[in-house]
Amino acid sequence: MASQQEIIAVIKAIKKASRNFQNTALMEVASVPESTFQVLVSCLISLRTKDAVTAQASKRLYAAARTPEEIAALPEKTIAKLIYPCGFYRTKAKRIKEIARIIHEQYDDRVPDTMEELLKLKGVGRKTANIVLVYGYGKEGLPIDVHCHRVPNRLGWIQTKTPEKTEEELRKLLPKKQWHDFNDLFVSFGQNICKPVKPHCWECPVTQHCRYYTEVYVKKAKK
Repeated sequence: MASQQEIIAVIKAIKKASRNFQNTALMEVASVPESTFQVLVSCLISLRTKDAVTAQASKRLYAAARTPEEIAALPEKTIAKLIYPCGFYRTKAKRIKEIARIIHEQYDDRVPDTMEELLKLKGVGRKTANIVLVYGYGKEGLPIDVHCHRVPNRLGWIQTKTPEKTEEELRKLLPKKQWHDFNDLFVSFGQNICKPVKPHCWECPVTQHCRYYTEVYVKKAKK
């Protein structure tokens, strides 16, 4: 298991490298003031969808309607058309409309600010709920997607099989002051360098701390 000192060194190196990366779609949305509802909706749109598609779909939707009340009033087919071609756009349109209605009617247009209440919304899982808490409300949370699951496992920090278990283990391992930026940093790093297939190890700034690199390249070179 990595030491706290090593973890901080890796995060600092990734943060330095990420200055050259384009912002993720969710970070673009999260940078808009008073956009907690938009953070939630854009996260729902982003599931199994590329960042560029998420960003454009979000812009089209918010140009037509921005608040829970306004989006709830849109026909489901209109929402689907606006967010197309994101993955599962018809299913997402139905869920976005229903979530908007619930937030408008039951929460007075304010997105819930607790994990318990967010998970009551159909279609909202732990990753989405954590993103809302972190980027919408500035609260503690660890949003774990496929990149945030893959990279710490490759580094050798953890050995987990699911994002849910990864979140559980990282909550024990990561210093809390690193939680806020973790998702954005590791998503960017996973998209640009530590890719799912054929990771760019030759340009990775943390190979000296990486179990994957040691096992795949260093040990093979010694044979």
